[in-house]
Amino acid sequence: MTARTNRIALLTDAAIELIADGGMRALTHRAVDGRAGMPPGTTSAYLRTRQALIEAVVGRLADRDRADLAAYALPTGPPPPTPAPRLDGTDLDLLAAGIAEVLDRWLSAGRSRTLARYACLLEAVHRPELRGILHHGTGSRVQARDLLARAGATDPDRQGDQFVAFVDGLLFDRLVGAGALTAPPPGSAASRTDLSAAVRTLLRALTGS
Repeated sequence: MTARTNRIALLTDAAIELIADGGMRALTHRAVDGRAGMPPGTTSAYLRTRQALIEAVVGRLADRDRADLAAYALPTGPPPPTPAPRLDGTDLDLLAAGIAEVLDRWLSAGRSRTLARYACLLEAVHRPELRGILHHGTGSRVQARDLLARAGATDPDRQGDQFVAFVDGLLFDRLVGAGALTAPPPGSAASRTDLSAAVRTLLRALTGS
C-alpha cells in the first residue's frame, strides 16, 4: 500500500465513522480532518470535492466488505494460493451459516460501515452525479448468481439478484427497522443462528431444495 493509498484509507475510515454517527450532514472535509487527527486541509488536498470524498468512502466500504467475505471464505474471485475452505454453494446449510456470519459482523463490529453505506446510497437518490456509486454493489450480485448456479437454481441470474435484494432487506430491517426490536442482539450466537435460519429458508426457496 502506497503512502497516498494509506492516507486515503485513514481519511475514508474517519469519514465512515462520521457518517455513521451523524449522517451525511456531518460529512465535511474539516470534520474528516479532525476525526482522522490530520492537519486542517489534508482531506481537501487528497479528495478535493464532496463528490470525490463520497465516492472514496463508497470505494473503501466495498474494499472492506470484500475483505470480510474473504475472511469467511465466501468466494469473491479466484482462490488464493493457500485458500481457506470455500463455500461453493453445494451445501446450503454451510452456505447459510457462512453468510450469517458476515451479516452478523455487519450488524455488530461493522455496524458503522453498514450505516454509512445506506446513507451514501440515499445521498445518491437525490444527487444524480453520485449514481455511479451503485456500481460498487454489482460484485455481490455476480457472486450471488455464481453461488445460486452452483446450488442448482434454475435461473441463477434472476434469482441471484433476488437473493441479494432479500438479504439486504434482512440486514436493513435488523439494523434500522422494526426487526431490531425482536431480533437477538447482534454479535451473539443467537443472532448468527437466527440469521442462518432465515438465509437457509431463502436459499431453499430459490433453489427448490
